[in-house]
Amino acid sequence: MSLPLYYYLAIASIYILMTWALYLPYRVAHLHFMVVANMAISGYFGGYAATQWGWPFGAALLAGMLIGALLSWLVSFGIGDAPTFAVVIVGFTFIYITKTAIENWDLIGGTMGMFGIPMVKNLLLYAYLFVLVTGIFIYRFDHSRLGRAASAKFVDKDLATSFGVNTKHLGMFLQTWAGAIGGACGVFYAFFMNSLFPDFFTFHIIGTTMTMLFLGGYTTMWGPLLAAPILWGLPLILPTSIASWRQIIYGVILIVILLLRPEGAVTRQFIRKIQVKLKLVKLA
Repeated sequence: MSLPLYYYLAIASIYILMTWALYLPYRVAHLHFMVVANMAISGYFGGYAATQWGWPFGAALLAGMLIGALLSWLVSFGIGDAPTFAVVIVGFTFIYITKTAIENWDLIGGTMGMFGIPMVKNLLLYAYLFVLVTGIFIYRFDHSRLGRAASAKFVDKDLATSFGVNTKHLGMFLQTWAGAIGGACGVFYAFFMNSLFPDFFTFHIIGTTMTMLFLGGYTTMWGPLLAAPILWGLPLILPTSIASWRQIIYGVILIVILLLRPEGAVTRQFIRKIQVKLKLVKLA
């Protein structure tokens, strides 16, 4: 496999997971941008544990997931049932605090970054196995009682409460799960790149993953799975002079999709039509 293809597939897997990490809390109308901070914290912890303590990748990945989940769970006590705007502000604040702390902490490289993170054999395979397992769990959630409760909460909080849904506990659960995925993404990124820089974990990740979420469709897990590889690959096939404007391109795409088709490309109705057609093909 060529090196450019390897890195395309590697970063595409991370963007799929990060977009799912936004998708899960948004099932209850929470834009939980704290997952970017989870990614940075767990990534740096995993890199430091590998370089200084000799931890293997598996241990670093598990620790990163636990750190991401724990941080999100603790914060979710305050924002598990908060309005969308409050969740957004908390996420932005955590990104700013995390980036500032990393830049001023010489122990983990500060503004110069962290280097020497060891390479892991078959890491790309592990990443896509993680994508597969995560996708299976999200699929089962979407088709479970909790998934239906999340859909009710997205439409009307009072309606969901009248059906006996504990909206705060549901929000806390989804934010914690998203935090674990964000933590895993940080560790995967650290071991893929063998280095870390604080400038990567900034607001540009939000713009990119938001575009992937809303272009693909925020009502199903399949939208991000489709949009993430396409949008990540788009700048790679464009001339360098145009690709350097990719954040502006993503922003324009996001604005256009919100204005013209806010439900995104892949909707639940679209999925049902495909399922019906597949059943008809089987019967034929």
